Order: sequence, then C-alpha cells, then structure tokens
Amino acid sequence: MAIVALANRTLTTPFLVDVVRGRGAEMPEDVRSLVETLFARNLARNERLTAQLGETLAALNAHGVTPVLLKGAATLAASDCDSAGRRLSCDLDLLIAPQERAATFDALARIGYRVFRRANAGKWFVDLGRPGDVGMVDLHVAPPGPAHHYQLLGEVAARCRPVTVGLGLALLPSPVAQALIMVVHDQFQDHGYWLGDIDMRHLLDLRDLAAHEDFDWSELSALAVGELGRNALETQVLALHALLGVDTPADLRRRFVPRLQHRRRMLQLRFPELRPIFMAAGVLDLLHYRSEVRPQTGPRQTRLLPKVETLGFFLARARQRRNAKL
Repeated sequence: MAIVALANRTLTTPFLVDVVRGRGAEMPEDVRSLVETLFARNLARNERLTAQLGETLAALNAHGVTPVLLKGAATLAASDCDSAGRRLSCDLDLLIAPQERAATFDALARIGYRVFRRANAGKWFVDLGRPGDVGMVDLHVAPPGPAHHYQLLGEVAARCRPVTVGLGLALLPSPVAQALIMVVHDQFQDHGYWLGDIDMRHLLDLRDLAAHEDFDWSELSALAVGELGRNALETQVLALHALLGVDTPADLRRRFVPRLQHRRRMLQLRFPELRPIFMAAGVLDLLHYRSEVRPQTGPRQTRLLPKVETLGFFLARARQRRNAKL
C-alpha cells in the first residue's frame, strides 16, 4: 500500500499497470482492481486529450500557426494509445512564436476557448480552457525556464519533425531536445534544483526518451550551459540511474556537486523535516547562478547570500507538499 500511496502522490499510478499484470495471482485483488481502473480511466482521458489536441492543432493550422509540442502534449503525439495511457497529463503545452499570438487567440476563440489565467511575466503567457474539455491549453512563447539554459539548443523548431494528430499538424522536438526542456523545466522553472524536488512523472518521461534509438547522451550533455547547467543535468542523470535503473553514462555520474545534490535528495526523502536545512546545498551553485545567469537578467551581484525575500520564498516552498513532487 505504501507503493500505491507513493504512486498516487506522484501522479504515476497508471505506470503500475505493468507490475500488476506481471505479478498475476501474487497481486492483491484490491490493488489490481485499483490500478487497472485508474489505468482504464487515464487511457480514456488521454484519448479525449488527444482528440482535443488534434482539434486545437487543426484550428491553429487554418490560421497559419504550426506549434511545437512540449512535455505531455509531445508524449501524447509520440506514443501509441496504450503507452500514452501510462502517463497522466495535466494540460496541453504548445510553443508558438511571439508574433503568432494574435492569430492563435483568434483561432482558439473561434472553437470556444477562453482565457483562464494570464502571466504578467515569465515564459508562458496564457492558459486557455473551455467547458467539457479534460485539460487546458497552456501557450508558451519560449521554452520553460531561463533562456540562458537554451543558448546551445537554439531555436526549438529547428530540432523538430512534423507530426500529425487527428487532422492537425504540429512540430515534435527530438528526444534530446525534449529531455533538455524537461530538465530545465523541472530544475529551474519549478525550482527543483534549489529545493531538491523530484518530479517522478517527468523522470519516467526522461527514461522513455533515453530509450529512443536516436537518443545521444553526449549530445544532451553538450547542450548543458555552464557549470550550473551541467550540475542540474547530471543530478537528473544520477536519479535516472539510481531510482529507475537506466544505464546512463558513467562519466555523467562522477562529479562531486551532482552526487552531493543526489545524496541531498535521498536524505530529505527519508527525513522531510530537514528539507529547509538541506537547502544550504544550493549555496554551492549560487555563485554559478550569479555569474552565468544573472548578468543576462539584471545587474551583477557581489553578495554571498540570497536576498531575504528570496530565502523566504524558497523556505515556504520547501515546507509545502507539492502535487507530483517528491
């Protein structure tokens, strides 16, 4: 039951269907029934999400917009129906060019979408929803996270192939590009690197991306920008190897800071009350952050410790129990 509770907390329960089916009579009937039911419901939900995605893409295509699929939307488009049923997606993330905003709003308004939430700043600018759908459309005008970490990736569209979903056409990033976007999203957009959080859904996504024939670890490593980017990427590589048994390259699991970050993550899983104290591990990379990222977003700083309001923000986050995060 502890495993089921952990899966429920991390929104990964549908992934247990393979375990349940592989154990046969050994599996308690109530557990088997629960997992199979959740898998079937998630499969039906994802079928509706895929149909919604196809309709949305067709409407955008009619207005000259061909978006890039991000995160769960990319997984839905690239997986067969049964495989996609293992992944619980919250919304449909689409990347459009800034100059396509007006055309995108017009296209989606015509098929019933309305603005649910706007962002005043950041990398996404609006969530759109409509009655009857099982998920929202989350529009981005840049990949999630600091632009600094995408310097070596370049334009995402240049690393995509066209893919059809229903009657719509979109651009699907390469597995390496998807992996980089997911790492930057989790580690910096969602502050996982500073808090020591692990998003198990996305870690499972990384495992599946790494299984592609054309996935190249050396290419992914070469896209990491600076010492901070390398540390964040290799922290995820260590988690993939330790928690999911992925045969990741040994040279991406040797460096001190990523190993310290991984150890910190494992310790605060065992002793969650120490999470605020373990945040001190982030100080090791604070100077990297200031030297590599801050010059692009503001004046250079010489102070050693973060501002009081910054510390307050992260301490509050460290004490929260966030959905899908460990």
